[in-house]
Amino acid sequence: MAERRNGRGVGRHRRPPEAQATYREVFAVGEFRALWLAQALSFIGDQLAQVALAVLVYQRTENALLTAATYALTYLPPIVGGPLLSGLADVFPRRTVMIVCDVLRAVLVALMAVLALPLGALCVLVFLTVLLGTPFTAARAAIMPDVLEGDRFVAGTAINNITHQATQMLGFLAGGAIVAVVGAREALALDALTFGASAVILVAGMRRRPAPKDRDAQSLGLWRGMRDGARLVFGDPTLRSLVSFAWLCAFYTIPEGLAAPYADTFGGSAMTVGLLMGAMPTGMAVGAFLYSRFVRPASRLRSMGWMAMLACLPLVGAGLHPPLWGVVLLWALSGVGSAYQLAANAEFVALVPPSGRGQAFGLAQSGILAGQGLGILIGGAVAEVLGPQTVVALAGVLGLSAAAMLTLVWNQVRGAAIPEERVAGGSAPAA
Repeated sequence: MAERRNGRGVGRHRRPPEAQATYREVFAVGEFRALWLAQALSFIGDQLAQVALAVLVYQRTENALLTAATYALTYLPPIVGGPLLSGLADVFPRRTVMIVCDVLRAVLVALMAVLALPLGALCVLVFLTVLLGTPFTAARAAIMPDVLEGDRFVAGTAINNITHQATQMLGFLAGGAIVAVVGAREALALDALTFGASAVILVAGMRRRPAPKDRDAQSLGLWRGMRDGARLVFGDPTLRSLVSFAWLCAFYTIPEGLAAPYADTFGGSAMTVGLLMGAMPTGMAVGAFLYSRFVRPASRLRSMGWMAMLACLPLVGAGLHPPLWGVVLLWALSGVGSAYQLAANAEFVALVPPSGRGQAFGLAQSGILAGQGLGILIGGAVAEVLGPQTVVALAGVLGLSAAAMLTLVWNQVRGAAIPEERVAGGSAPAA
C-alpha cells in the first residue's frame, strides 16, 4: 500500500505489481459477503422507497411539482451533511456507525409507513433518512480496504457497482409492481425491514474493530475534521486529480436526467423512457465487469484518462440526432467508459491514510452528488431552450474537454511522482 503523510507526499512508494483477483476470491471473504448483502438490501429498499414515496405524495397532493420536489430532496442531505457527518466514520468504530445508521433509518421509515404525517413532516423524515446514509456510506467505504486488500478491493468495488446498476435497472420496475400490489405504505414498511435486516447481517457478519482515531485524544470536532479532510484531499496533487476524475461524472450523467424529454422526441412512451434510463447503468455494469476482469492492475491507471474520455465522447453523437437504437448504444458505451472510476477509487484508497478515509470518502461522494444534481438541473433548464439532444451533445463536448485536461494533468502528476518514488524506494514499476 502506498503511504502518504498528510498530503505532502513524504515517504510514498508505489505498490508492486499485484495478481489479478477473481470474483470467487472476493466472495470467499466472509466479511465482504456481509457487506455486499447488506448493501444489496439497502439498494433494493431505496428503489422501493422512491417509488412508494412518489406514489404516496402524489396520491395526497395530486401535484406533480410537489412530488418531484420530494424526490429531489433526496439529493440535498448528502451535499449538505456529507462533508460534516462523514467524519463520524473516523471517530467511532465503523461497524458501529453502520449498524446505528441502519437501525435509525429503519425506525424513521417505519414512522413514514405507520403514521399519516403531513407533507412537511414527511419531508423532514425523508431528509433525516437520507442524511443518515452519509455516515453509513462513508463507514462502509472506509472499512472496505480493511476487508479486501490489493486487487481484491478493485474486484469487490466492481461487484458493488454491478450490484448497484442491476438494482437500478430492475428496481423501478419491481418497485412499481410491488407498490401496485401491496400499496405505498406497505412498501415503505418493507423498506424499513430491509434496513433492519442489513443491521442484523452487519452484527453477525462483521468483526469488531477499534475506532480509527482515539476519542480521548481528539474530540468529536466534526467541523475541524471536515477542514482537515479538505486540506488532505485538495492539498495533494495526486488526490486532487483523482477526486477531479471522480467528479467528472457530473457531465456524463446529465442524459439520465433528460431521459423523459429525450424520449419525447421518439414518441414519449414509458417504455422508451425506461430503455433510455437503463442504457447507461447497463453499460456501467458491463464496463465494471470487463475492466476488473480483463484489464491487469498495472494497466488500469495508465488507461484511466482514455476511459474517462470514452465516458464523454459518445454523448457528442447526440448532436447528429441518431435513431433510438443509436442513442441507446451511445449511452451504453458512455457507461462502459465510466469504469475508469474503479482505478481512481482504488488509487484514492491506497493514498489516503486509514484514519482519514471516512472524511475523504465523504467529501468525494458529496462532490459527486452535488455535481450530478447541479448538472441535471442546469441541463434541464438549457434543454427547455435548446432541446435535449443539443444539451446531451454539449455535455459530451464539455466532459470530453475536461477529461482531456485532467488526463494531461494526471500524466504530469504521475511523471513527477515516479522519479521521487524510485529515489525513495529503489526501482519501482509504474502502476
